[in-house]
Amino acid sequence: MSAFKPFEVMALPTEMAHHQHHYHQIVIGLNGQTDFDIGGRGNLVGPGQGCLVSSQLNHAFGGLGSNKILVLNLSPTQSPALPGQQERIHHLFEQPRYFQLHPQAQQLISVLSNEMHNNPHDELLGQACANTLMCALHRHMQLPSRLQAKRLNMEVIDSYIEQHMDRKITVAQLAGCAFLGESQFHTLFKEQTGISPYQYLLEKRLSEARQMLAHSHHSLAYIAQHCGFSSQSLFTQVFSSRLDISPARYRKLHH
Repeated sequence: MSAFKPFEVMALPTEMAHHQHHYHQIVIGLNGQTDFDIGGRGNLVGPGQGCLVSSQLNHAFGGLGSNKILVLNLSPTQSPALPGQQERIHHLFEQPRYFQLHPQAQQLISVLSNEMHNNPHDELLGQACANTLMCALHRHMQLPSRLQAKRLNMEVIDSYIEQHMDRKITVAQLAGCAFLGESQFHTLFKEQTGISPYQYLLEKRLSEARQMLAHSHHSLAYIAQHCGFSSQSLFTQVFSSRLDISPARYRKLHH
C-alpha cells in the first residue's frame, strides 16, 4: 500500500501484493470485497468487516472486483503521543486479526471516511479521524474482557452466517463478530447455546436447506452450494444423517 498516512480511503488492485511495514494497520471494508492473508491466515473482508495487521508481519492483499477500503496506519513509536495512546495501540493488536463491526461503529466509520474522501490532503483531519476510530475500536474490542458475565450478541452472529451462508465459515470468523479469541468464544458460545459453534452453524445450514426444499424450485445441487456444502453428495449425506430423510424425499413431502 502507499506511504504512511494516518487515515486513507483506497481501492485495491486485483493482483495480490505481498509486503510488511514498520507500523500497525487497521483495514476496514467499505464497498465490495478484498482478499487478505495475514501471517498465513486468509479471509475475505467486506463492508463492516476488517482486520488488524501488526507491524513487521508479512501479509498479502488484493481486491475482488470493484472495492473500497479504509486504512488506519498507527505507528508503534509515534511521537508526540497522546496520553494512553501507545497503551491502547498495544492492547488493540493483541486481539484477533479479523473482526466484524457493530452497527454503531459502522455508522462512525461511514461518516469519517466520507470526511476524509472529501478532504484527502488534510493531515490534521486524518490524524483526528485515525485517533477517533482507534479509540472506538479499542473500546469495542476491550469490552468482553471487562465483563465477566459476557453474553454473545447472537443477532450479529446470525447476520454474519446469513451473509456468508454459501462459503466456508470458520470459528475464528464467528469469534471476530464478538471481538473474542477462538477459545474464549467457543466456551461462551457453548455455555450460552448448549451446542458448539460448528453444530450451530450446521443447524443453520440445514434449516436454510429445509426452507429452500419446501418453498423453492432450485435444484439440489444449487441448494447444496447456496447452503455452504462442498458438493451435492455431501449435502445429501449430512441432511439424511441428521434428519433421517433424504433431501429429495423431504421436498416431496413438504413442497
